Amino acid sequence: MIEAPFYSAAGAKRAEAFSLPGDLFDGTVNEDVLHQAVKTYLANQRQGTHKVKTRAEVSGGGRKPWKQKGTGRARQGSTRAPHWRGGGVAFGPSPRDYRLELPKKVRQLARRSAFNARAREGMLHVIEPFTMDAPKTAALIGVLGKLSIEGRKTLILTDGSKPPVYLSARNVPHVDVLPFAEASAYDILHADVLVIESGALGGADAPAEEKAPAKRTRAKKESE
Repeated sequence: MIEAPFYSAAGAKRAEAFSLPGDLFDGTVNEDVLHQAVKTYLANQRQGTHKVKTRAEVSGGGRKPWKQKGTGRARQGSTRAPHWRGGGVAFGPSPRDYRLELPKKVRQLARRSAFNARAREGMLHVIEPFTMDAPKTAALIGVLGKLSIEGRKTLILTDGSKPPVYLSARNVPHVDVLPFAEASAYDILHADVLVIESGALGGADAPAEEKAPAKRTRAKKESE
């Protein structure tokens, strides 16, 4: 079972560690899948709107510059050929779609691998749910300072959408806030440190010493 440091909402470190859920934190780190996920994410950010004009699109060049023979110069058909000044561009970029797709299970494996990579490096911290009713940038900076991660590229993953937390971190350099369910493998790897609300990891503050109740067997259910 993988564990992570556990902090209160004020940033005080609790004595017991937090047991990370085994269905997500199973120790799997597939580097090939992570590479595919990052490459796909970056490719999908490209707009593909680059464009240059070919010799058919530039203005002019409708008349032959000089006659075919008798001038002693090389034959030319148009002043808008690529080797002429003001001519069209040969083999230039044109609008295209760079989008790539990954199967759903590959995306899930990449996300799980990214989480496990950060947990294995000790760069994952679990914190009690934030209780901000309004944006408080100073309070958020103070909490990050107590976690000894101030100044590092940090990704805060909240339990659902929390506008006050997002607005508190909006003007803080190197700090991003996302709902836990929306974080991609690239978002996780792009950050140096992860700070995750405990509610996003199962909805309960479950220290390492506490064990989940055993599941009832089928025979016992039938007997009841």
